[in-house]
Amino acid sequence: IVKDCKQIVESLTDEDISTIMKLSKDHRIGERIINSIAPSIFGHGYIKRGLALALFGGESKNPGDKHKVRGDINVLLCGDPGTAKSQFLKFIEKMAPRAVFTTGQGASAVGLTAYVKRSPSNREWTLEAGALVLADQGVCLIDEFDKMNDQDRTSIHEAMEQQSISISKAGIVTSLQARCSVIAAANPIGGRYDPGMTFAENVNLSEPIMSRFDILCVVRDEVDPMKDQLLAKFVVGSHIRHHPSNTTNPPPSQETPDDQTIPQDILKKYIVYAKQNVHPKLHQMDQDKVAKMYSQLRQESLVTGSLPITVRHIESMIRMAEAHAKMHLRDYVQEDDVNMAIRMMLESFVETQKYSVMKTMKNTFQKYLSFKKDTTELLYYILRQMTLDQIAYIRGIHGVDVNVIEIHEKDFLDKAKQINIYDLRDFYESKIFESNHFKYDAKRKLIVQTLPSTRVTA
Repeated sequence: IVKDCKQIVESLTDEDISTIMKLSKDHRIGERIINSIAPSIFGHGYIKRGLALALFGGESKNPGDKHKVRGDINVLLCGDPGTAKSQFLKFIEKMAPRAVFTTGQGASAVGLTAYVKRSPSNREWTLEAGALVLADQGVCLIDEFDKMNDQDRTSIHEAMEQQSISISKAGIVTSLQARCSVIAAANPIGGRYDPGMTFAENVNLSEPIMSRFDILCVVRDEVDPMKDQLLAKFVVGSHIRHHPSNTTNPPPSQETPDDQTIPQDILKKYIVYAKQNVHPKLHQMDQDKVAKMYSQLRQESLVTGSLPITVRHIESMIRMAEAHAKMHLRDYVQEDDVNMAIRMMLESFVETQKYSVMKTMKNTFQKYLSFKKDTTELLYYILRQMTLDQIAYIRGIHGVDVNVIEIHEKDFLDKAKQINIYDLRDFYESKIFESNHFKYDAKRKLIVQTLPSTRVTA
């Protein structure tokens, strides 16, 4: 039975509410919620953050009951096959208090909105609700979004922005409420995402529909020997842990669940409580920062000709800031929330660029993109890019694969200084440095990485 948020909140015990309040006081609650989104999927932190914000949602506004502005956050996942897009949707279906799951191939315009049928008993016309109406005040999940017909896709334009569906069929003229988040997954044209082209060229979607999505997530299946090895270990470990026969002493996971994640049943109650009781206000919001960001993004969009930036993107930033404040059960939107919303908006914009433009744009917006990112994580990202570039260079020049990569510490330090990091000693002793088979050679001032052997032994 799909319950209303209000009913679930009323059924919460005093113990549940005290647990929720205790969790909200944890300074790492944001990271813990994101780690708890689809914990059986390795990596994809940006997508998990986007889905977490969509689950909490912003605040809808309706000044004088004349002009409604939606508060729900729409998310589009697009990328290569086998990158867990459908798994994310299935997880949200289980986690959201009200969710309707449908596929693009099996959904028509009337199936998504509403249809009229004649009642067999009294021969009168009656109205039957579609997926978006049934998902009112919840989440509508659409898989294989690219497989929908253009005419069917056009029918959800009104539902995604005005959050209502107007019907005028068989003498019935009415408007139905469709106040839901739309989370859709799509495959690129030709099956695989081409980084040499922009997002609009990769996906067979019109501009009006793309501008209605607040967060665009590009999921690329890139070859990275170290990451691939960690992913394989994670998948095998997950299968061993969750095997039906493994009832006695399951092997411990790599992270302690108490510290890093939140149990799923408590997370569900936390989300519902936040949606129902927390309504963050925007009194102390930095308007100049959002305005400056918007004008800068408009210029970049005009130069690169990729994703059109519209007024809707300002509203998206406000919605994401509100959702982030809700995540921490705050009454007011703080500067941290605005910075996180800007970071999400920029990541969404930068990821949809051509590969050639992406690198320069990451440098342009480095200050915002590195907000709330752990310094070890940032340094690892820089070092990983340097090793991948070196592997590609050696493969291109000599045509051979190497097992050991050496990076000069000076080159690495120069790049670290660009993000105001001058001391690398803590990073050399960090877990992420060691687990990715990096070693620091102090004598030669080199960072050495031993790659897993690609040769298969009989």
